Amino acid sequence: MEKFCDIQTRNELADFLKIPRSKLTHLLYIEKPENDYKTFEIPKKSGGTREICAPSGSLKSIQSKLAEALWEYQKSIWADRKIHPNISHAFEKGKSIITNARIHRNKRFILNLDLENFFNTFHFGRVQGFFEKNYNFMLPHKAAVAIAQIACYKGVLPQGAPSSPIITNLICQILDTRLLKIAKKYKLDYTRYADDLTFSTNNRFFMDNHEKFLTEVALEIRKAGFTINHKKTRLIFRDSKQEVTGLIVNKKISVDRNYYKETKAMAHRLYTQGEFEINKQSATMQQLEGRFSFIDQLVHYNNKLDGGTHNPHTLNGREKEYQAFLYYKYFFANDRPLIVTEGKTDICYLKSALKNLHAKYPNLIEKDSKGKYVFKISFFKRSERWRYFFGIGLDGADTMKNLYHFFTSKNDAPDYLTRFRKLCKCSPRKPVILLFDNETESSRPLKKFLCENKINDEDKKQLEQNLHIRLIPESKLFLATTPLVSDKLECEIEDLFPDEVLKHKVDGRTFTRKDNYDKKKYYGKEIFSTYIAANYEKIDFSRFEELLNTLSMIVKSEEAPQD
Repeated sequence: MEKFCDIQTRNELADFLKIPRSKLTHLLYIEKPENDYKTFEIPKKSGGTREICAPSGSLKSIQSKLAEALWEYQKSIWADRKIHPNISHAFEKGKSIITNARIHRNKRFILNLDLENFFNTFHFGRVQGFFEKNYNFMLPHKAAVAIAQIACYKGVLPQGAPSSPIITNLICQILDTRLLKIAKKYKLDYTRYADDLTFSTNNRFFMDNHEKFLTEVALEIRKAGFTINHKKTRLIFRDSKQEVTGLIVNKKISVDRNYYKETKAMAHRLYTQGEFEINKQSATMQQLEGRFSFIDQLVHYNNKLDGGTHNPHTLNGREKEYQAFLYYKYFFANDRPLIVTEGKTDICYLKSALKNLHAKYPNLIEKDSKGKYVFKISFFKRSERWRYFFGIGLDGADTMKNLYHFFTSKNDAPDYLTRFRKLCKCSPRKPVILLFDNETESSRPLKKFLCENKINDEDKKQLEQNLHIRLIPESKLFLATTPLVSDKLECEIEDLFPDEVLKHKVDGRTFTRKDNYDKKKYYGKEIFSTYIAANYEKIDFSRFEELLNTLSMIVKSEEAPQD
């Protein structure tokens, strides 16, 4: 079977989804899908609650595979027919509330409609019937029933299941096509985000025909088996605040000003009181980060449109609030000691060494009752976000100095350490350790960091003796280096591995630390780190012990709060 529409039986459905036939049969008829759901409620923005039915175990896995298979089949249909859909923007890769809203930006009129009890309208028979009768599928009855059994809970598509979004979009395609036809007739743009339907136009004569337009749209919606929630119908004019799926679209796309003010106030309460609420319920830093990230998505979108220069020194007010929050969460109120390494492969080396030597470092790592390793320290993962907000490159140690500036106000960076000490009336929670290769004899990152930040001779001597120093008095920011081994004057972290490990060959190629190399003769750090991770139990990590001793000592020394 090459295509979804080739499926003829329940067993062939299992084969197509690459799951054992017996597993699917057991789920549907012995275990039964309705026993694999957890139900909970989340607050709605408009008030009240929304019931979420989340599958677990094998059902969730099978639903995810079904969703992925349907999505791939949908993409192949679009490609074959040279279709570039731009109506539905919910639950589709590459689309979002931003792509939905931007189509309606800066319009004379915007009409918002809402479909009532959206997910509950997709009942078992409707799902089964779609896969039997839709011309893109035309599946036999038993195969269609099996899909409906996998996807439905209590007779409808549940909100919270991985397969529900793609199935709702497939079933809504006919409605979308018919509504788009009506919209074009009246010179409007049309998009749908799940149950939110939006029409917009700059046609000044729209108001002359808007009642006739609404009648035609309502009729088509009823014919498709849906009901309009008239309480949420909104016709918004240009001189009012125009909102589409929660975003303001008058001139540029942005969040409501009140949403930003609330988020900023929540952050302030977190900084000053150590806690805050969302919708009168105790909330977490992760939730607050989600709000800041959402706001920043829109700032980032508008930044790309303006063509200006954007970096840590040109942030606007909203970006500066997000930058401050990121510093607070990851460098001031971090719940575990944080190790900032020169490169991403260093993290792999350290984790492998800790797993091998876990019994010696109980304050850095432990094994739980199931035999799984649990790290008591965290490792800084670089990303484009950190590059943008803090100037920390995706790899390399040179840009670690940029992070240091945010602890000291150097190079016009804000001094967040002092700011949060005053706001929170306390010291940073856990250590932050900048880990460098021990290369002080050349113009390498460590030496440049020591020179540019004017680290005094006494501290340099202490670094040489103890492999670490506290960078700022009464702070929890440390600089640490790898130990020197084999009488070397300089050492990279790779020098801590035994020679036989460094000489390990992969497909006849030898390991090189250089960035540019002949790939026919050599392999680089990525492949080497993969080999280390796969063989951590067999490798001799004894040379790592001095480094791990240093990290362990720093963590132990900072266990007591410095207030």
